[in-house]
Amino acid sequence: MLTRRVFVGSVVFGAMVLTTTLPGGVAASSATPAGGAIQIYSPQINSIHGTIVITGAIGDYGKTTTINQNGKPESNGNFVKIVLHKGTFEINSTAFNAATKNLQPTVYASTCSAVGSATGVVTLLDGTGLYTGISGTVNITAAFGLIGPLFKSGKNKGQCNLSNSAQPISQYTLITGNGTVSFG
Repeated sequence: MLTRRVFVGSVVFGAMVLTTTLPGGVAASSATPAGGAIQIYSPQINSIHGTIVITGAIGDYGKTTTINQNGKPESNGNFVKIVLHKGTFEINSTAFNAATKNLQPTVYASTCSAVGSATGVVTLLDGTGLYTGISGTVNITAAFGLIGPLFKSGKNKGQCNLSNSAQPISQYTLITGNGTVSFG
């Protein structure tokens, strides 16, 4: 069955202050963010790269890359590099990744599909630009759905293949989160 592999490389999120003019003429400040409650939204496709939107006390959008502790891109990394318009920072997703290790998705063998979700905490660190001094925690939930392949040969030919080594035909993961950030 599918395991945490579905989530590795999909767990991403971030935070940033909006420093442009918002629709409707509302101006945003370029000063250090005050911090507070944030909400994270990050759709992911089975990749170490993703996109992100953050709303709430701060807000912006940008790109994410799953990395290892040395900052190198890695699908099994426990960190995520967030690159936004006015700075960067990282998250430590070690606790979240541990929460996904025993994931038991619901499998629909008749349609060769599966769904599942996992929840855990991540921490924010190593900010640059406007995010210098960022800290905080976010409760992240990653929910996914996928369509698995059929065996192409052998005694299981034509049957659903949702083994750990099977590559999904299609999958979608939505990562959401709520938490609090501060700067200092």
